Amino acid sequence: MIDANSLREHFERRFGRAPAAMARAPGRVNLIGEHTDYNQGFVLPLACEQAVYAACALRDDDELRAYSATLDESHVRPAARREDGAGSHWSDYVLGVLLLLRERGAHLRGADVLIESDLPAGAGLASSAALEVACALALAHACGEPIDARELIDLCRRAEREFAGVPCGMMDQTASLRGRAGHALLLDCRSREIEYVPFNAGAADLVVIDSGVRHALAEGQYALRADECRAAAEYFAGLPGASAQTLRDVSSATVRAHAQQLDPLLTARALHVTGEIERTVAAADALRAGDFAALGRLMNESHRSLRDNFEVSCPEIERIVRPLHASTRVYGARMMGAGFGGAVLALVHAGARAEVEAECGAADARTAPRCFPVAAGDGASLL
Repeated sequence: MIDANSLREHFERRFGRAPAAMARAPGRVNLIGEHTDYNQGFVLPLACEQAVYAACALRDDDELRAYSATLDESHVRPAARREDGAGSHWSDYVLGVLLLLRERGAHLRGADVLIESDLPAGAGLASSAALEVACALALAHACGEPIDARELIDLCRRAEREFAGVPCGMMDQTASLRGRAGHALLLDCRSREIEYVPFNAGAADLVVIDSGVRHALAEGQYALRADECRAAAEYFAGLPGASAQTLRDVSSATVRAHAQQLDPLLTARALHVTGEIERTVAAADALRAGDFAALGRLMNESHRSLRDNFEVSCPEIERIVRPLHASTRVYGARMMGAGFGGAVLALVHAGARAEVEAECGAADARTAPRCFPVAAGDGASLL
């Protein structure tokens, strides 16, 4: 956790004046429900305690000066849209929320922004969404722009789509903003309704194992999967008497029944999404009942589907998952995030975290994956 006083002092040293606002936004850990949010399905994330912190002050010119203390990297740019479309630099996310706040009427020209973080980037913990939410909260407060939670989620999602080129759903921003300590969020990505499901942390622990492989969502695979899901949904929408808008409206049984008619690749993608939505609903039931063995089995099924049907795993992830699936100390484990690297989430028996971390290190001594515990924390806030 980063102290608010040290964040303020760091901003003053960097920019020579006090910040007008500071905010903290956590990352998220998704228990289950991967690649279902942009298909309007269900997800079961929780806000973690690791977070991105932003401090800002407004400028009277049209310049954005952004500094990442974590990366020790400074970026100065005009507070205007890129002429070449979306980018992939971390400052594109900052620029996106600034310009979208201005677009909705905020009195906001330029800004000095300092970012600090104890949240690993690119590890499947939604660091980009946390960056967006922290900056949006701080900038909105600095310029006196009232914005409710739903508007802020939509604004941050637009920033990621339009300025970073990632066709994301709403899960990451919602979990970062609406998280509650000790609870997972069963989020309906169509109605946006949230049910807070208690997570009995005394009965099981959550461990994130970072593969060290960093994904770049804008490289195309994430967008390609979204396109494939839309194509599969269009097939089912075209069936006689059908009313499917997205794969949310299709059951896994229906997909299997049409496997001979549907393109094999689209069948595999649809089997993952429809099955994952069903698994997520079942996982919430298991969590309510405190049945961690059932939750673990569903996590294992989720991983196998992500690997085999959605094809977003990689060798480094599999080297971590295999011993976890074989361990008697682990209820379940699965890759987390968009895929193509990132991290693995393990649901382990209470008190067994150290042994599980040692097993992971012994199984992959070449890379010595970094392990760290996570717990359900509160959502974003001003500091």
